[in-house]
Amino acid sequence: MAKVSTLEVTVIVIAIVLVAVAGYYIAVRSTPINLGVSSSTSTAPAITTSLAPTTSTSVSTSTTSPSTSSSTTSLPSGATMLPYDSSNKTVFLDIVSLSSATPFNFNGTSNGQLHVYIPAGWTVLVTYTNQEGLSHNFLIVSNNTATPGDDVGQDGTIKLYVGTTPSTYLDNGINGGASATGSVSLPAGIYWFCCGIEGHAAAGMWGVIVSSSSVTTPYYTG
Repeated sequence: MAKVSTLEVTVIVIAIVLVAVAGYYIAVRSTPINLGVSSSTSTAPAITTSLAPTTSTSVSTSTTSPSTSSSTTSLPSGATMLPYDSSNKTVFLDIVSLSSATPFNFNGTSNGQLHVYIPAGWTVLVTYTNQEGLSHNFLIVSNNTATPGDDVGQDGTIKLYVGTTPSTYLDNGINGGASATGSVSLPAGIYWFCCGIEGHAAAGMWGVIVSSSSVTTPYYTG
């Protein structure tokens, strides 16, 4: 049998080792290397979000100018306010037949010159004073003629008698220095005030009362 040298043995051993290493390398390469990272896909659980109901509040800002009701007395030029009581809707009318003026006058005026304006439906409280030597009375007439005649009862409907009566107005009144009072409520309309003694109104002893819803403050002109 041939003798194997030490060198040959060494070469054979190295060859065997190399073959073994190569086989191990091939075996290891065929198995996936686990690096500790999971390759599986993890699906995160669905998150249900519950939102509290949202209430929408609309804030409306309203700018309101204060409403101020002011009572301003505005009278026509030349007018004079009459005394009155608005709580009971009463106008106070003081009428005087002056001794210093024409014998047939009211507050020194005649022939419809004196005009009195009152709110519709108000009450007129008349105080009539006669300063003349002749007897006079004071009537309010819902007239239907332009100017008074001798008997004002024929010129419309007499609404008020002051200083006389329905049966004696043509010849009866109050004497000089005397006074008389009376009151009446006047609906909207135009009226005369006059002396009812026969012929006195026709001689100029009359004036006008206007009762109107457009009048808020009683006044007179003339």
